[in-house]
Amino acid sequence: MTPMRINIADKLSRIEDQWAPKIVAEMDGFQIKLVKLEGDFVWHSHPETDEAFLVIEGRLRIDFRDGAVMLEQGEMLVVPKGVEHKPFAEAECQVMLLEREGTVNTGDAAENARTSDPSAKI
Repeated sequence: MTPMRINIADKLSRIEDQWAPKIVAEMDGFQIKLVKLEGDFVWHSHPETDEAFLVIEGRLRIDFRDGAVMLEQGEMLVVPKGVEHKPFAEAECQVMLLEREGTVNTGDAAENARTSDPSAKI
């Protein structure tokens, strides 16, 4: 089987909903997801897995209970498993996520309006 190339800009152009990650590729039990973010998310953690954020376009602040990290376009941050965090984007931000298969975007927080289907693909 010949691997298929993935056009990130094309995939992002198909995403309409905010805070609803979509799987674009899978690799060894991990999923690569694209998402558009704007506004505030919920405090949560992922007790069983790390989570990586790569900013493709825009700016993303990730709040932690003891501070915050601002990510600019082209920058990446890995949130270690079990660390409570809350993403925030003042204006629309396009992000690539790397997560273990089946990871729910709201982690251990109660299901809410921002909880999305962890198996949604684009």
